Amino acid sequence: MTTSLEALLTSLQDADTLEGLQVATEAVRDHYGVRHCVYHWVNSEGERFGAGTYSGAWVDRYLEMDYLRMDPVIFGCFQRFDPAIWKDLDWSSKAARAMFEDACAHGLGNQGYSIPLHGPQGQFALFTLNHDAQDDAWRVFVETHGRDLIVLAHAFNTKALSFDTGGEGVNAPSLSPRELAAIRCLACGLSRAQAAQELGISEHTLRVYIESARHKLGALNTTHAVARALSTGIIIV
Repeated sequence: MTTSLEALLTSLQDADTLEGLQVATEAVRDHYGVRHCVYHWVNSEGERFGAGTYSGAWVDRYLEMDYLRMDPVIFGCFQRFDPAIWKDLDWSSKAARAMFEDACAHGLGNQGYSIPLHGPQGQFALFTLNHDAQDDAWRVFVETHGRDLIVLAHAFNTKALSFDTGGEGVNAPSLSPRELAAIRCLACGLSRAQAAQELGISEHTLRVYIESARHKLGALNTTHAVARALSTGIIIV
């Protein structure tokens, strides 16, 4: 972990208010030299919150036009666990293209990268970086910084969930640290080969941990195990 990433995480961990999250988004924006950094989530009560560097004019416009009901980023990320480059999402509809042009007119860049996050009581969040760049340059940026951005996204989500007092705790089976790590890697969208490499173990050993976790969770298959781990709060991604 780089010193700069450690500094960003320390600042975020010290935040104890929503204003602190706002300051953290500004620090991330400045550190990576992008136009915008935004963290947006829906808590267990269905209330929406946001911290980020989009202009007030764009936030007002987004709400005025009710873009939430058709935003390709929201719809493209809601049922996935892996990050998404905006241009890989479906912008084919006339309404989506019009929204994109409107966003650019309100100060957003032409590129975006969003990391979906899910909490234990139905919370859904997106951590997003936005910038102006050529397609190839943006993909290089994502490849270079993607791992650090996922770490930051999880840190933002953990901090936001600590502000969310809605809902009661859910009894859940106890998984070992290795079982938790294996399931969390899969929930983040890693393949088994990538997860094994991330954890520094063989794919055979990874399968042992996954099967053990699946058995403890009473899941029918690996996808079911990941879903149960998320829904009970055993893991947060």
